[in-house]
Amino acid sequence: MLSKLFLFLGCLSVQKTDAEMYVISQGQGLQLQGNFSIAGLFPLHYADEPSGDTPALGLCNEGTPNSHGYHLMQAMRFAVEEINNRSGPHHLLPGVKLGYQMYDICSVAASILASLELLQQQTQNSSTPGIEEDSGYSNKAVAVIGPDSSSKTFTPASLLGVYLMPQISYEATNELLSNKILYPAFLRTIPSDKNQVHAMIQLLIRYKWTWVALLGSDNAYGLTGMQSLSKQAPEYGICIAYQGVIPSLKADTVQTMRNMVENILKTKVNTIVVFSSKSKLSGFFPYVVERNVTGKVWIGTEDWSVATLISGIPGIHTIGTVIGVSIKSVVFSSFEDFSKKVVQASLQHTDTQKTSISDNDCLQSTDLYSLARNNFSLEQYDINSSFNVYKAVYAVAHALHQALRCNSEVCQHRKVHSRELLFWLKKVQFSLGESFVDFDENGDPNSEYNIVTWVWRKAVWTLRVVGSFQGDSLRLTVDDTQIEWHNAEESESVPLSICSPPCPRGHKRLLTGQHNCCFSCQPCPAATFLNMSDPTICQPCLPEQWSPPISDHCLNRTVLLLAWDAPLSIALLFFLATCLLMTLSFAVILLVNLNTPVAKSAGGRTCLLMLAALTAATLSSLCHFGPPSSLACILKQPLFIVSFTVCLACITVRSLQVVCIFKFASKLPPAYDKWAKKPGPEITIFLMSVVILLISALREALNPPKPSQDLNFYKDSIILECSNTLAPGSMLELAYVFLLSALSFCFSYMGKDLPANYNEAKCVTFSLMVYMISWMSFFTLYLISRGPFTMAAHVFAILFSVLALLGGYFLPKIYIIVLKPQMNTTAHFQNCIQMYTMSKQ
Repeated sequence: MLSKLFLFLGCLSVQKTDAEMYVISQGQGLQLQGNFSIAGLFPLHYADEPSGDTPALGLCNEGTPNSHGYHLMQAMRFAVEEINNRSGPHHLLPGVKLGYQMYDICSVAASILASLELLQQQTQNSSTPGIEEDSGYSNKAVAVIGPDSSSKTFTPASLLGVYLMPQISYEATNELLSNKILYPAFLRTIPSDKNQVHAMIQLLIRYKWTWVALLGSDNAYGLTGMQSLSKQAPEYGICIAYQGVIPSLKADTVQTMRNMVENILKTKVNTIVVFSSKSKLSGFFPYVVERNVTGKVWIGTEDWSVATLISGIPGIHTIGTVIGVSIKSVVFSSFEDFSKKVVQASLQHTDTQKTSISDNDCLQSTDLYSLARNNFSLEQYDINSSFNVYKAVYAVAHALHQALRCNSEVCQHRKVHSRELLFWLKKVQFSLGESFVDFDENGDPNSEYNIVTWVWRKAVWTLRVVGSFQGDSLRLTVDDTQIEWHNAEESESVPLSICSPPCPRGHKRLLTGQHNCCFSCQPCPAATFLNMSDPTICQPCLPEQWSPPISDHCLNRTVLLLAWDAPLSIALLFFLATCLLMTLSFAVILLVNLNTPVAKSAGGRTCLLMLAALTAATLSSLCHFGPPSSLACILKQPLFIVSFTVCLACITVRSLQVVCIFKFASKLPPAYDKWAKKPGPEITIFLMSVVILLISALREALNPPKPSQDLNFYKDSIILECSNTLAPGSMLELAYVFLLSALSFCFSYMGKDLPANYNEAKCVTFSLMVYMISWMSFFTLYLISRGPFTMAAHVFAILFSVLALLGGYFLPKIYIIVLKPQMNTTAHFQNCIQMYTMSKQ
């Protein structure tokens, strides 16, 4: 780069003096005297960039005239004329005349050379000796308008930034130019590519185009835009199937372009994003047409999507649908009138009226009238860009207005340095028609784009605005009905551009390649769900939730418990109250008739102990209602087991007593007398009860039950229960109760042939059978089901066991006491014993 700058400086050293330049340019229409001069950098010709590292500068006049650059230059002349004549929308500089210096930047080298010329002016005390002092006019530029492209802007922005000389570009969109550390004096009236990239990504998102190709021109504009888009695309689930850089059209790049077209076809994408300048792209599209590429959607940038240079390529109407981003359209009718007047003036101007131009190859001058005679058509694209130039000139004028402290009549006459003008430029805020002009901290304007589409009526091309994009809010608005898709005859739907179709609901993606957009689908199993934030993993549900197979969300589990207010619970509570009422009634009756023969034959005071135990067993069923608590879990099983064991122990001892009296007393008189006459029965009952009490206490101490949630039995429900229901300690308790029940059953059955008043075998046996069957039924149900019905069955088994003993053991006695008092006498019992004795002889 340094070698290039030295060569340019060498060119400057052989230039004519500034006075000579003033005379030379006077007849060209490209320089105007003024108190303050503005430099304009415009591409008035197309010229090939020099090959190699030599910074050669070809003659711009030998290039093809650039109609677009011509209109841009005319927009600056028009704005200066309006301000000087005070005929525009703002009267800004009374008594002050603006001048301009135009440069034809047909190449990057010309842009750099023009910048060095401007810097040379800054370092000289007087640009034109004698003129500035005598007339008050200055040829030293205070600001620069341009250049047109990012590639031509980087070096000038760096050079001018050293002197803080304001530079306002009208078409340089590269977002790197927003870096104020590298380019402190750069501003622009065209939005940054940063927001254009956002607009293109929002278009891809809107139409669900996730499998795309990305092309960029081989310059700063295309490469930076392509890099920015490819970096952001994966964040939105967009896969870049192919990236290609479009070179300048040369003999040795033709095959490269053809290969790019083939690669696009191989990837089978239907949407191609092209971030390119129109000059580079104009050499590429003919090979797209040549290969007969049709049925694609092309997303274009503001530089080429509205340019006739691209739409005028023969056969381009066959490539498919073109949707592009463009600068907001403006109405600029006064400028159109001005352009027509210039054309008319050029026709009246003869070649003899021109002054000769410099023969210096390093700095070219261009004949305005020769360009004007081409009578270039003024398209909307030219109008939009020209309006950006217009805004840039007015921004400089507004800054000068502030720096010179102008009012409606006069401005201060003083010098304004570039750095001072830059300070005021950053603060300007004004309106031009429907546009509002200001600059943010990065020197960028408010960004608002149009979304346009190409419309073909046979060979006639027109642009149609179908939407807009707000850069500050990233809000895209598109009227889909205004877009004429290339597949409209086949289907009215938006064309697809995907690698793999979306997975059905509840299916995760299994990647089949290096791109996230190419995948197969696999259903999510039960108890998992597909979170769209990560579509490649079936995430497990929370423990309190569940999901069926192929699900995209989890459901809350159903809580299973025996609620107090459930209809089944209410019925069981009535049953419980009945059992309690019967127990208390039997206890009162036996207590009143405790000394009667029937009460004594039933066990006397032992009956009251049995009824108390049955009452406790009945009350233990209350621990099964509602959500389990710590106290309920501690009391639930031990309270029933211990109380029912006491009752069984009493029945067992009582049955043993009766059998011993009638069958074994004569065979074992010493043993029976010693056990019966001493408190043997009471001790036996106590010992039996103590054993089960110790087992329960030990189990509770070593492994106490706690409220728990069973999440494994049902996939969609939570069972609220107490832990350790089937623990070894619990099994030992049940085994002990079962053994005691078996003993009681055996002793009762042995007395089936005893006297009627002492023969309780049938009733007790029946009661114990009912008790065992009810509990076996419950345990069978418990192993296959854990719902509220099973919980109710547990309560029912408890109450039915109590009811069985009440009905089998106590009810016959209460029946005799209450309804058959004649059988509740000593004589009746002695008569029964005598008859039993006689039957045995």
